[in-house]
Amino acid sequence: MTSIDCDLAIIGAGPVGLFAAYYAGFRGLRTVVIDSLPEPGGQISAMYPEKPIFDVAGFPSVKGRDLVAGLVEQAARFDPVYLLERNAKTLEVVAGGSLVITTDDGVEVSAKALVISAGIGTFTPRPLAAGMDWLGRGVSYFVPELDVHRDQDVVVVGGGDSACDWALSLEPLARSVTLVHRRAAFRAHAHTVGQLTSSTVDVVTDAEVTAVRGARRVEEVEITKSDGTNLVRPADAVIAALGFTANLGPIRNWGIEITDNRYITVDSAMETNIPGVYAAGDVSGYRGKVRLIAVGFGEAATAVNNAAVRINPEESLFPGHSTDSAPVAG
Repeated sequence: MTSIDCDLAIIGAGPVGLFAAYYAGFRGLRTVVIDSLPEPGGQISAMYPEKPIFDVAGFPSVKGRDLVAGLVEQAARFDPVYLLERNAKTLEVVAGGSLVITTDDGVEVSAKALVISAGIGTFTPRPLAAGMDWLGRGVSYFVPELDVHRDQDVVVVGGGDSACDWALSLEPLARSVTLVHRRAAFRAHAHTVGQLTSSTVDVVTDAEVTAVRGARRVEEVEITKSDGTNLVRPADAVIAALGFTANLGPIRNWGIEITDNRYITVDSAMETNIPGVYAAGDVSGYRGKVRLIAVGFGEAATAVNNAAVRINPEESLFPGHSTDSAPVAG
């Protein structure tokens, strides 16, 4: 069994976890970041790398992959240790209040404090029933690179923000884009839906994809409307953006107070009911919570600063501004 000692362990390498790793380094803390995915970035890297993000301060628009790359670079100056493709399995509070997190492959991480920034936990895409046999042969759940679909006929299935965003992003590149949604009303943001209806995307509502056909790869789909009408559309690719199911997994068994089976209850210091264990980002819950990346960044800074004082009571809660420590040019 491998053992690693650090000041602060972080569970979750999404944007909030990456910013927590930077801020912990800024506070002089040694960090270990644990994530179940093979690369940093959380949901953004796994599902939305090409998606433009509009609500991060200072960026009128930034692609998901570019935001993640910047956060990784920002944290890199402090050399966080990444334990990727691993799940945090158990948490033990040992003598003196130290914490031991054990991963599913047997690595023990001993830390003086812990920040859980696990987002929604592990997530599994909801399947497209008619397309299960075509996964990897034209049917997929995400769009890692838009340019892959240049000059293709693309069918996007779903009515949420991801489905609408992908349809709009693919419109300038693809030969044709068809969006199929089983209801008349969309779950996506009203502004996005307005853009969609003004675009050249063929929007088919009150309908479902009932068949996917082709030889070795997808060539066409059959769409059945609620009135029984059948439509056939050409398709080189089918993007099933039907959402996903989320699960906090072993974290639910650690004795941490969790509401609605998914949100970790925290106080104003972002601390849970277990001393030294903090939560930030989408996974944290409190009255008035707004789940935005921008909010998560602030929560990460709050959690890390309070953890720093817990680790070393002689430290100040407010560390000063980062600009105060920057070298003066000239």
